Amino acid sequence: MSIWHGNLRKKKASGGRKTSHRKKRRCEMGSFPAETSLGSDKKSFGRKRGGKVKIRLLGAKYANVSNPSTGKTKKVEIARVIKNPANVDYDRRGVITKGTIIKTSLGTACVTSRPGQDSVVNATLVPKKVA
Repeated sequence: MSIWHGNLRKKKASGGRKTSHRKKRRCEMGSFPAETSLGSDKKSFGRKRGGKVKIRLLGAKYANVSNPSTGKTKKVEIARVIKNPANVDYDRRGVITKGTIIKTSLGTACVTSRPGQDSVVNATLVPKKVA
């Protein structure tokens, strides 16, 4: 079963029904989320509209972590996923999305990129709270 991003079956603004004047098109097809997990680097290539290629990251082992105080960026290994605010189930499964808090050798970092869309994991260090 595929995902479809068309609106032929939706209702009109007035609340009336729309009648479909054509069939579904291939260009209106969507895709399932990549759900990047912690593991060996694995990428998926998909053809998009206009002959473009979208590279999806299915597995990630390293992240580009930048330190806002020094302005330096370093490629470090991801130890584990601490928290994923996008979905509670993603916490347990270790799925990496934008906003995920990850544990690295430099410290805890927040993912700023979209790995399923950009095929790279970029993150910034989270400052430690002083109690």
